[in-house]
Amino acid sequence: MPDVIIKKERFYNPADYVLKKIGGTWKIPVLYRLQKGAKRYSELLKDIPHISQKMLTAALKDLEKNGFVTKQIFQEVPPHTEYSLTVRGKAAVQVIKVIRNFGLQLMKEEGIDYESLMMNGRK
Repeated sequence: MPDVIIKKERFYNPADYVLKKIGGTWKIPVLYRLQKGAKRYSELLKDIPHISQKMLTAALKDLEKNGFVTKQIFQEVPPHTEYSLTVRGKAAVQVIKVIRNFGLQLMKEEGIDYESLMMNGRK
């Protein structure tokens, strides 16, 4: 399969293309947490362990730029911003769920009890 170059970025196949759009350490957790509805920046920051403000801001900007997330600014006192999934973002979450379930299956096959690890606070 030949390489494809789009906007000066090289993609080796369609899976590579989508993973560059939603992959990485922080974009998937952001998308996954938005599946139940809009969240404020501060809620996402509290809900995603180990993410820095810088990385959350970068992930949200990238997801918004690529059409997975919308940002709504409320001009009230005090002003606040909420992020929510677009139709594209909701479709991405369905893919993420399949990948997550496959990951859980692989862990189980390899004798890793993910649920126990989460209950004990180890990540």
